[in-house]
Amino acid sequence: MLDSRFVRENIDILKKALEKRGFAIDLSEFLSLEEERLKLLKESEELRNKRNVVSEEIGKLKKQKQDAEKLIAEMKGVSDRIKEIEEVLKGIEEKTGLFLLNIPNIPHESVPAGKDETENVEVRKWGEPRAFDFEPLNHWDIAETLDIIDFERGAKIAGARFAVMKGFGARLERALMNLMLDLHTSKGYKEIFPPILVNRESMTGTGQLPKFSEDLFRTVDPEFYLIPTAEVPVTNIHRGEILREDQLPIYYTAYTPCFRREAGSYGKDVRGLIRQHQF
Repeated sequence: MLDSRFVRENIDILKKALEKRGFAIDLSEFLSLEEERLKLLKESEELRNKRNVVSEEIGKLKKQKQDAEKLIAEMKGVSDRIKEIEEVLKGIEEKTGLFLLNIPNIPHESVPAGKDETENVEVRKWGEPRAFDFEPLNHWDIAETLDIIDFERGAKIAGARFAVMKGFGARLERALMNLMLDLHTSKGYKEIFPPILVNRESMTGTGQLPKFSEDLFRTVDPEFYLIPTAEVPVTNIHRGEILREDQLPIYYTAYTPCFRREAGSYGKDVRGLIRQHQF
């Protein structure tokens, strides 16, 4: 998430950078909220300073056995105003926070601009696409011929976009998991088996919320989210922690099942193992 001060002080830079991503942004409401927030913060700070000074005066008056009721009543009003400001600030910060969460990252200046994928720039390529002297089958046809994936029974058990891996299909999936975990642990990565249900903070901290809210599976009571990638729990392992320099770098690797609603997918994009709800 972009820092509110950065956004406030770099309006033109932000607008131009986001235009490269085809992202239109209206900052008027944000700037208005920021102006109000800074104004209230200043008032709150001044009131706190006043309360500290007057509290000392009240203490001196009490020691001298003089009447301090007028100042005490005044400070009660000051404290009430500070509480009122805190409530207003909380609402403003929630609004600005949600606004900032919906702003995408600024692309690096070296990234070429383009209206869509047709204007992508090829940086490099490796090898040549394989040429077949026959009409190749789709992977789902091969899988059903080999009897290693059962799409029909997957749909019966759970619904569309589920599959049953069986026989050599199940063994192949398990072998691929082990291959990648063994490869990474051999390179010094620590293997992690994290929760596959996470809280809202974990999803927000990894950029899944609010942008991909429609694409996530969520339980209601209590509220949890099924992870769309192992990166979500792994990235959150050290959330909110301060790590010493001598602890770095930290390398983790993990296998988890992942879940996505794929709400906008249809047609050929949902055939076979593409766009599955569980993968």
